[in-house]
Formats: sequence, C-alpha cells, structure tokens
Amino acid sequence: MLRGIREHPEEIPQPAPRRIFQERQSITGLPLYFQGYLSVRHSRCQEFRVYWTELRGTMLFLYDDKKAPTYSQKLDISTLTSATNVHPDENGSGQFILMLSNEEVELKANDCECGKEWKGFILAVTKLSVPPDESLLPGQLIRMHEVLEKEKKRRIMLNNCSSASLNSKSPPSSTLTTMPACFYAVSWQEATEMLEKNPSCGNLILRPSSDSKNYAITIRHKLDAPCLKHYKVMSTGTSYIVELEKRVTLPSLQDVIDYFVTQTRGKLKPFVMQTRTAEDPVF
Repeated sequence: MLRGIREHPEEIPQPAPRRIFQERQSITGLPLYFQGYLSVRHSRCQEFRVYWTELRGTMLFLYDDKKAPTYSQKLDISTLTSATNVHPDENGSGQFILMLSNEEVELKANDCECGKEWKGFILAVTKLSVPPDESLLPGQLIRMHEVLEKEKKRRIMLNNCSSASLNSKSPPSSTLTTMPACFYAVSWQEATEMLEKNPSCGNLILRPSSDSKNYAITIRHKLDAPCLKHYKVMSTGTSYIVELEKRVTLPSLQDVIDYFVTQTRGKLKPFVMQTRTAEDPVF
C-alpha cells in the first residue's frame, strides 16, 4: 500500500484560489462582481481570443489563464453607450457588441444564456439599472440587484473621497470613475505610516504632491530591508509625466499606477484598505 503511494508522481503545488483572489484584489483595487470565460475581439480587426474575465467596478480585466494573478489586458466599460442584443453565432455561442465612446468590442460567451447574464451585469454597473430581460432567471436578477447596490455604494464612496481631496486642496480629478482606488488625500508622512502599519493592504499609494498642483507616488518596497521611495507625477492637463530613470508620459492616473505594477511584475501593489470582506471566487 505504501509502495503504491510512493509510485505516484509528485504533484506540482498550485496557487491557492484564496491567494490568487487576494492578489488580484490588491492589484486591481476594485470589487469583484462577476467572472467567467469570454472571447473578446477589439473593433473587428483581430481574431477572437479567449480570456478568463473578471468584472470589477466598471472594468473588465482579462487574464490569459484562470489562475494567473495579474491581468494581461483591461477594458474600461464606464463609457458604454449601448450594447446589442445577444444572438447565437454559427457555433451556438452567445455574441453581442459593446459600443464604447472610443471603440466597439465584440464579446462571445459559451451560450446565449451566459451571454445575457454577462450583458445584464455589465449594464447594471455601467447604467446603474438592471435590464428588464424576461429570459433572465430569478436568481440571476437577484445577484444583479445585489451588484447594483454595491456599485452604487462604491460611487458614493468615490464621491466622498473626491470631496475630501478637494477640501484638502489636492489636485482635481477629471472623472471620479478614473481615479485609482489607491488614491488618498494624505501627506507623505501619513502615506508612509499607512504603508508601514498595513503591509497586507498593498505597498503603493497615490497622493497629492506638496505643491497641491500635481500628484506623488509613495511606495514601500521590501528588498534586503524595507525601502521607502517617493515619485512626483506631474499633470500637463491632458497627460501625466513620471520622472524615473527616463521620463515616462501616460494618459491617465490609472495608467500611471498600472505602469508601476507591470514594470515590477506585480511586486508593487496598489494600497487599498480592507474595509470589507469579499467572497472568495470559485476556481
């Protein structure tokens, strides 16, 4: 019996679902509303590609692998203007198109029922209303209404954060939905203290700079010993400039955060206070 056990090859340890979820939560800084496989094609100029997809806030995060901790692409759907009806393609997949302000994105789910579910959750978070689709099941509608209430509360929290930052004479944000979740209207001393006392929440904070006209990034990176660094992020009105070894220009503050995350391969993670617990996803 023991010999039979020994003859089995050793299994390679896989990342625990909870740890994967926590890493994604830390990197994206947004609540998870819905997830599953989707085939995506941008502006009808590429082939469809299958991704494990997460709907977080008003963003779709696309992962090459179901267990990958970091996303390979993200799609901002906050500018959604409309979506077509879900229809079956030649293989029975549920296909529909999202019309965004800058492009059209085609999506395909496993079947039409799954496609209608994806469309329902997307409309709930972007239009703040559950679509009156009679083909949706009662359980699906209940989950959509739950997500709708969570997204409404998130918007209220963003408004409160914006008001607090304005009262602190911090730089204004062009749109609330594009302000990264790791932005806090704090000084560099306060940011340093937050990072030191809450290492599990992340290690990168976006904050107002001391001149109250631009922004700054504070990071606490563990190498041989904890190391604190500050980077200035200058606003040009249409883009943001980060002074690193070479000057980097990016279109939005969220892109600035994503740049730091991707350049360090996820070692830098946006700081998000754990104000509530989220249910672990099923992998």
